Amino acid sequence: MLLDGLAIGPEAAARLFTEARSATAFSDAPVAPEQLRAIYELAKCPHTAANTNPLRIVFADSAEARARLVERMSDGNKPRVAQAPAVAVLAADLDVHEHVPQLFPARAAVRERFAADEDLRERHARFNATLQMGYFLMAVRAAGLAAAPMAGFDAAGVERDLFPAGRERVLLVVPIGTPEEPRFDRLPRLEYDQAVRHV
Repeated sequence: MLLDGLAIGPEAAARLFTEARSATAFSDAPVAPEQLRAIYELAKCPHTAANTNPLRIVFADSAEARARLVERMSDGNKPRVAQAPAVAVLAADLDVHEHVPQLFPARAAVRERFAADEDLRERHARFNATLQMGYFLMAVRAAGLAAAPMAGFDAAGVERDLFPAGRERVLLVVPIGTPEEPRFDRLPRLEYDQAVRHV
């Protein structure tokens, strides 16, 4: 793998990309609240359109919240959600326009454009929250932890349990912790010439 063109060293490249894996199981090592805050502080920094930052995060800390979340997961995902030291539920805030005056004061009028177009607002919120989910997963890796992102769950049920205001749409559930050894080798990736064209 050619990494000569990077501005970061091989250790950082390995932690963030080349050696990073989705966790299939976690050790008992706890995840500190300071680590969760550090993950957010990193993940909030990369760009979103109009700087809207629509990602909303709920950490299922209590035994009650975790048990209800496990119930909402598909059967294959339940064990890791139950076992992980920390679990984040990632959602898109469909009322993302409300924060535009704070986040992009030079373009505060964008708020009214979004307020008048619910379809545009939802598409914007979902797309940009999805960008932020990628940033969030990279921040987990930067914290020295591993994630197991999951889309198999009863989204409507999770929204009722964790986002009762009704303005968020749940996109991903992410168990987080120190990983056990992977159960299988890394799967192949497409080569450069298979995925990239220059025109």
